[in-house]
Amino acid sequence: MNILLMIADDLGRMAGCYGETAIRTPNIDALAARGTRFDMAFTSTASCSASRSVIYTGLHTHETGQYGLHHDHHHFMTFADVPTAPRLLAEAGYHTGIIGKVHVGPSEVYPWQHREESGTRDVGWVADRARAYFGDRAADRDPFFLTIGFVDPHRDETRGGFGNNAFGALDPVFPADAVHVPPFLPDLPEVRDELAAYYRSVHRLDRGVGLVLDALSAEGLADDTLVVFLSDNGAPFLNSKTTLFDAGVHLPLIMHRPGQKTGVANPNLVSFTDLLPTFLDVANAPATPGKRKGRSLLPILERADLLPDWQIVFGSHTFHEVTNYWPTRFLRTPRYKYHRNVAWQLDFPFSGDLYGSLSWQGIRRTDPVMIGQRPLRNYLRRPPEELYDLQTDPQEVRNLADAPEHADRLASFRQQMEAWQRDTRDPWLYRDGVSVMAVEHHLAHGLTLPDRFDLDPDNPRDR
Repeated sequence: MNILLMIADDLGRMAGCYGETAIRTPNIDALAARGTRFDMAFTSTASCSASRSVIYTGLHTHETGQYGLHHDHHHFMTFADVPTAPRLLAEAGYHTGIIGKVHVGPSEVYPWQHREESGTRDVGWVADRARAYFGDRAADRDPFFLTIGFVDPHRDETRGGFGNNAFGALDPVFPADAVHVPPFLPDLPEVRDELAAYYRSVHRLDRGVGLVLDALSAEGLADDTLVVFLSDNGAPFLNSKTTLFDAGVHLPLIMHRPGQKTGVANPNLVSFTDLLPTFLDVANAPATPGKRKGRSLLPILERADLLPDWQIVFGSHTFHEVTNYWPTRFLRTPRYKYHRNVAWQLDFPFSGDLYGSLSWQGIRRTDPVMIGQRPLRNYLRRPPEELYDLQTDPQEVRNLADAPEHADRLASFRQQMEAWQRDTRDPWLYRDGVSVMAVEHHLAHGLTLPDRFDLDPDNPRDR
């Protein structure tokens, strides 16, 4: 079976099938209606290059070296010895290709056989190139793994734009007073104006999804292709992209396998680390032994019930831009979210595109300055640990880490987080202000580490 992977850039869950009523996404919605909509899918990190590396490697970024953005002077790279989807699927006899945004590197670690890298938002061009690729595969009868990297609905280089000016009437203009302001943002004119432009870019993305699927059908390949649609991270607004709040990491994941049950709403907690194992399962390729902990989603693809062993996911963020150092890890269950903020003494950094946005310029002029339901101070300055009950506090604003009634839960999550960090060889597992991995060779020679996250300058004694 072929595999078609379509990646939206900064979409978040802004689609009709995920409850966004103010925007039109008929093609994405139709794909969900034909297949499975995962309602509890999570990326590991809300940063473009890093999230894509998770998809292609089945590993978290602290395992691969793709700690942040790949392009320009940020230049984060996946380690040379990491096996990736284009390499593993080629070894399984698949032809591998990518069209559009790539955003990971180096190329020798991601050796797509067909690579048409482009920053275009012209979804007609993307679909034409996809159709040519599909035609070649129909002719040579090779199974394929093709990634379509859409640029929409990422911000453009202006302060409030989303690349809409070049496309005329192809995508509708949304009035600012008709948008739905999500709860992680304040309702301000600048926010509404940007959301209206963003909606138009989302509509173009949706149009592109439809064109690519039409091209797949036109070449007679739709009945033998697993189609996967997702977003790399949350919407490009504060409180979402670059954060590990749910608005940044709780994302769309839609799969359609020919012949499957239609209209499945799957409630199981799945991670983007599960995608590469799924692709290898489709290809009947061996699940290579080693560090990868993800699992194939094919056995649960048609499940509409929450299974006991699919109720926890983990995530890992360290950088966005190279100047945006803020390592943090999260644990998510159906109801609770635990954050471990490693460098909590630092202010949470603004990415360049969000700092320059008109929405932030509007937000910072308000009194008091609120980012959604969160005071600006609480957005910038966060404690070492955060614990949220998402059933009563879906916006993650009431930290329960110090609540006595949650002490046992906090301790349990802290223990599970540490076990996961040890299992994944996380360099940012800290004790007494130092990386455990950095000093582990001393542990057998008598070094002991105090059971605390940070070095206390007022009480530095190790016991």
